[in-house]
Amino acid sequence: GAGLRTIAMLIMQDLVNSQVSMNFLRGIATWCYFDEFHVLLRDRLTASYCVAIWKMLRKKGCVPSALTQNVKDFLASPEIENIFENSDFLVLLSQAQGDRQILAKQLGISPHQLSYVTHTNSGEGLLFFGNTTIPFVDRFPQNTELYAIMTTRPEDKKQEMNRA
Repeated sequence: GAGLRTIAMLIMQDLVNSQVSMNFLRGIATWCYFDEFHVLLRDRLTASYCVAIWKMLRKKGCVPSALTQNVKDFLASPEIENIFENSDFLVLLSQAQGDRQILAKQLGISPHQLSYVTHTNSGEGLLFFGNTTIPFVDRFPQNTELYAIMTTRPEDKKQEMNRA
C-alpha cells in the first residue's frame, strides 16, 4: 500500500547499493536499470536518496541507468538536476510536445536537434555523450534472437508467444 511504498523503495535501493558494493569488491562492474524512474522521484525521501545513491554507485564501478517514458514527470523533480550533472550518457527517443520543450530548455537542445525526437520511428533519436549530441537511426533486424529478447512491443511479444 501507499503507506509502505516509501520504505519499500528505500529498502530496494539499499539492496541495490549492497549488491553493487559486493560486486565492486570482487572487481565486477554492474549495470543497474531503474525502470519508471520518475516513480522514485515522486517521494521527497526516495528522491534525495536517489541522488546520493546515483553518486555512490558510479564510484563503485556501476553504470546506473534511469528509464522513463514521459520525461515531464521525471524533470518535475528538483533532484533531477543533480542526477543529470552526474550522468555522462543520455538516450532520447521520440518525445511528446510538452516533453520536447522541457528537454530543449533543460539540455540546451537546438530546434534542429529536436527534429530527431519529434514524431520519429522506433530506433531513432538523440545520443548525448558528455558535450556531444549525436542523432541516430538504428534499424535493428527484427528476425533475430537478440531482437526477440530486447523488444518491448506488445505485438512482437504476442507473436513470440504464438510461436512457442
